[in-house]
Amino acid sequence: MRLYNTLGGRKEDLQTLEPHRVKMYVCGPTTYNFIHLGNARPLAVFDTVRRYLAYRGYEVMYVQNFTDVDDKIINRANEEGANALELAQRYIDAYFTDADALNIKRADAHPQVSQHMNEIVASVQGLIEKGYAYEIDGDVYYRVAAFKDYGKLSGRSLEDMLAGARVGIDERKENAMDFALWKKAKAGEPSWPSPWGAGRPGWHIECSVMSTKYLGDSFDIHGGGSDLIFPHHENEIAQAEALTGQPFVRYWMHNGFITVNNEKMSKSLGNFFVLRDILAQYPADVVRFYLISTHYRSPLDFDDGKLEEARKALGRLKTTLLLAAEFMENGAAAGLLGPREEEFIKSLEAQQGYFIEAMDDDFNTARALGHLFEMSHSINSYVAGADKNNPAHQAAVRQAHQLLFELGDVLGIFITPQNQGGAVVEEVLQVLAGLRSQARAEKDYQLADQIRDFFAQIEVRVEDPPDGSRFRFEQPPRLKTLVEQLIALRAAFKQNKAFDKADLIRNRLQEAGVVLEDTREGVRWKLADA
Repeated sequence: MRLYNTLGGRKEDLQTLEPHRVKMYVCGPTTYNFIHLGNARPLAVFDTVRRYLAYRGYEVMYVQNFTDVDDKIINRANEEGANALELAQRYIDAYFTDADALNIKRADAHPQVSQHMNEIVASVQGLIEKGYAYEIDGDVYYRVAAFKDYGKLSGRSLEDMLAGARVGIDERKENAMDFALWKKAKAGEPSWPSPWGAGRPGWHIECSVMSTKYLGDSFDIHGGGSDLIFPHHENEIAQAEALTGQPFVRYWMHNGFITVNNEKMSKSLGNFFVLRDILAQYPADVVRFYLISTHYRSPLDFDDGKLEEARKALGRLKTTLLLAAEFMENGAAAGLLGPREEEFIKSLEAQQGYFIEAMDDDFNTARALGHLFEMSHSINSYVAGADKNNPAHQAAVRQAHQLLFELGDVLGIFITPQNQGGAVVEEVLQVLAGLRSQARAEKDYQLADQIRDFFAQIEVRVEDPPDGSRFRFEQPPRLKTLVEQLIALRAAFKQNKAFDKADLIRNRLQEAGVVLEDTREGVRWKLADA
């Protein structure tokens, strides 16, 4: 396995400190609001990295923090007249709701700043004793000039940083680049006791303290957004290595920004999107698929069109699983593979190998997904020509289903049960709801009633609010049942010489990805990409 190391700016072979074990820390959110799409990207990226490392046989110790003591939290609490720590905890709880929806596995530890004050104070004291920090009137600053390797992560020289620094922000500091380790308490703010008086920690010290507490003085991977490279991660290195005298992190991984119309998503530009608002419009598996559909180091541009593309693309994979699951229902017991079936499974295993090659090459999820679609196409074609009463065919479909689901689960994209839903089912139902809305608007009540009756036959409720017909169901209908019922409805239209309505059914099915073929033996159907 190779991964791109920001420290050095090149791909390197993965060589962990302990054999077959990865210790990994990822910077979590500052909890003063609901997480937005920019927060969600590193969550999905590094959860996928974690899942893949486990798939490749590593034992992964995964730590992700919460910043629950910060200026932003205090300001938000003052605006709301709330307690800062209680407000932060409220948004931590909300974080888990949103992260769980995205199929983000819980970390092995989720440390919070407020719960690690003793360790933070001890680390700051240690830096003072070693000459890397100094105290002025209750504030403690890190002495940047004392750490000779400062700038090695971001590639910036101290001279260049000094030239661009805003001198005069705090004239008490020895150097304009020195940063706060401990801040003197202000009235009305949360504070904790320390040798320098009541106060609270600066932003950067928390992560170096909590990561080394849970993972040791040196660990394998530190992840976060590329906006954290400087100053946050640069300062983490300076703090940790000055204190321990050991290399802090072997591999630094940073995901690219999310952009909106090619501009970085940010609150100052007013173009950021709260994740739960997006989840109210799109299924969570679609959002996760979208977040990993581009290589993690590349920028990811956001718009509704790209989420719609993600919905359709993921739907193809889910529909393949649905077709395979339906094929296995009430069929023969699985038997031994024949020569044709062995060849089919070998072709899928070849795609599995390409999937692994892609992920081994710096976790290239975009390429890996491409190989899942190759597998999906092959499985659809095989199922279309298979006999569910043939034990060899059953065995082949069972293995194919298991392999595709296993690899999709490595990426975390199959959130809903694989034998439910199916994008094509939803597409067809959406088509029918739209067709009923159109019929009612054109006063074609016969067609509208036929579609209503059709919905009733497949146990789907139809509602007709002013903005158009909608459908609801407890359990989604099986794709085979749905399409066969539609074929029967189309046949009834043709028998009554309502050819325009019959053609409408065929055309709308094709839009949803289902192709009808009229043959001498009757109507056959298949998925468009089979």
